[in-house]
Formats: sequence, C-alpha cells, structure tokens
Amino acid sequence: MCTRSIESKCAALLTALAVLGVGDSADAQGYPAKFDFGVPASAEDIATVAIGPDGQGLPAGKGDYAMGKKVYETTCSACHGENLQGVAGLPNMPSGQALRLIGGRGTLTTKNPVMTVESYWPYATTLFDYVRRAMPFQAPGSLTADEVYSVSAYILAEANIIDKITVLDAQSLPSVQMPNREGFIPDPRPELFK
Repeated sequence: MCTRSIESKCAALLTALAVLGVGDSADAQGYPAKFDFGVPASAEDIATVAIGPDGQGLPAGKGDYAMGKKVYETTCSACHGENLQGVAGLPNMPSGQALRLIGGRGTLTTKNPVMTVESYWPYATTLFDYVRRAMPFQAPGSLTADEVYSVSAYILAEANIIDKITVLDAQSLPSVQMPNREGFIPDPRPELFK
C-alpha cells in the first residue's frame, strides 16, 4: 500500500506499468500466447545435441595426432597459440587471459587456478563435443568428424593424456582417462534427470 509521502511515485509507477501492459495477458496486447518458431526437435536431433561421458552418439570417423596437428595449425592456433597456451590480448577477453588449452594440473584448488582441457574437463568426450559444435570460432560446426577426432587427439597428446600414436574414434575416445575425472561431485538429485 502506498503512503501519502510516496503516493505520487506509486501513481506514476502504476501508470507506467499500465502503459507497458504489465499484468495484462499477452493476448490482450495483440501478442500470441504461444510462438510457433521452428519445428519440434526429433529424438535424432536431441541425440546429436551433446555427447555424454559414455560416448553415446559419437559419429563414425577417426583421427590421430599427425592429422590433428595440421587441423590445429590451420583452424585453432590463431586463438589458442602455436603451443596451446593461448594468445593474450584477444578481443573480448579479460586482460591477461588467453584461451589456453593445456597445463594447469593441480592448480584448481590453489589461489590462481588454471582451467584448461587438461586440468579441468572430466571427460574427453566433452572436448570432442565442444570442438564439434563450437569451433573454430569463426566457423563453428564446420569441421568434419575426422578433423574433430584428430584435433582432439592432438590436444590430448600435447597434454600428455594419451600417446601420440593413439587413434581416437567412437570406441577409444570415451575410454580416455582425463586427469580431473574424479574432481567433480555427482549431483545427488537423480529425480531431476528422469
């Protein structure tokens, strides 16, 4: 309830809310109650949205370190640096930060954690999924499955997580043991994931 001392401010606020249509239904303002954008996602669409830790939904293909190095040099090094340590001074990056991919093991519990694929990510499938959907920055989703497996192999080998002779594919990628796999606490609310 408005008191006399703020009565004029309350009246102005109520007037503004009425003009903006706050409190009225969308239909009263001429807006549809439901927007009919796009099409419903199919089960196949949903299955390809994200790759889980078990690798379910990984595409056919394979890649190795040598091919990954070539892909990295042509599509990744401009942002992530020649040595995967990032490039300082990129636009829209906080001062002093770079898009570093490797290093930082054992720093997550320190005052200055270094969060990289090597130090933070718990599953190698997350690396594949992220590269596939979001990289390279200027053309996300443009890499083939073979190129994504290859660049994943290159990054993981440079981080000393896999050997340089390892070939990654839908069977081998989920079995890669990431350094921080045990660094996460499972969500104790299984009812949210039914």
